[in-house]
Amino acid sequence: MITEKLPQVTLRGVGNNIEGAYRIKNMMKKAAGGGEICIGFLGGSITLGCLASSPEKCYAHKVFEWFEETFPKARFRYVNAGIGATDSQFGCARAGDDLLSYEPDICFAEFSVNDECEEHYHETYEGLVRKILLSSPDRALMLIFNVRYDNGKNAEPMHRRIADRYDVPCVSMKNALWSEIENGTIERSLLTTDGLHPNDTGHSLVASVIISVLEEIRAHMDDVTVPDGNEMPGPETPDAYEDSVRYRNDNSAAAVSECKGFTPDASSQEGITDIFKKGWTASEKGSYIVFKVTGTCIGIQYRKTIKKPAPVAKVTIDSDASSEVFLDANFEEDWGDKLALDTVLDHGKCGEHTVMIELTEVHEDDILPFYLVSVIASGNI
Repeated sequence: MITEKLPQVTLRGVGNNIEGAYRIKNMMKKAAGGGEICIGFLGGSITLGCLASSPEKCYAHKVFEWFEETFPKARFRYVNAGIGATDSQFGCARAGDDLLSYEPDICFAEFSVNDECEEHYHETYEGLVRKILLSSPDRALMLIFNVRYDNGKNAEPMHRRIADRYDVPCVSMKNALWSEIENGTIERSLLTTDGLHPNDTGHSLVASVIISVLEEIRAHMDDVTVPDGNEMPGPETPDAYEDSVRYRNDNSAAAVSECKGFTPDASSQEGITDIFKKGWTASEKGSYIVFKVTGTCIGIQYRKTIKKPAPVAKVTIDSDASSEVFLDANFEEDWGDKLALDTVLDHGKCGEHTVMIELTEVHEDDILPFYLVSVIASGNI
């Protein structure tokens, strides 16, 4: 598990809502008795293990190893559903397929550096938490608040409101690791080279903070107190994103009403991180594809590429010119191609909507075609 010598980290205030973590305590009691236990992680590039030298060096795998070593009678399965540069809005849409389909006994969710600290992500994060908790009355959940190590920013203030509302245990890297950087106890270069993603030592430190909270819960796992009635509170946001449907070329036959010039990508997808698959490509100006989907919120996923120039597409909702949104596939960053997710309808009229995506700008020297990854409909599905 964690074998290297790590600097001392102050652990006061890094965990919250851990006294009544009855789902985690029950899961630990089950593991102590033996049987099969699934440990699942959902998040962005830090959960994926970006900048770790191997998948086993990722914080998620180290936490998984702690479970294996701590509960030797149980047989453990490991699911890492991390995808780089993704947020909780996409997390709502993919949680069922990428995580919950494996029937995890405990889930760890991490989106605090990819979500912005604003109301939109307050709502999408609440939708994700509710989706996981409602998927099974026994499924445990812990929320991880990672932080940017270059400026200390994250969405923790917004995410913590959701953790407190639903009494979900959470772990703060801002309280633990960022505070040590601020007061000079730890050099930032020790745990990250880019100010965001942990290196091997950084992943070990993140894991050690999470494990410290798990150890505290384990020390009291026989003190299980289930809240009166065990009823989940109602949402504090409009909660449109809890129920989301993601349309790709393998499940959208009924949703696509018109298509000209957009070609389905028939190549096979090799795991969830093979992100530009099961979509559609188009390279000729005027190509279009039309979806009819139901909901109040609509998102479009497409490829933004560093291989410029790249095409631009236009989205129109319900033939309303005032709704037009442009999807520019030119990516201004340099770290690689991005799976972009643009919200093109936010809390619109409930019902069926027509979504037209049309290629409006192409160039003779475009290196890649426009890649439409999916259409996501949310709210009152």
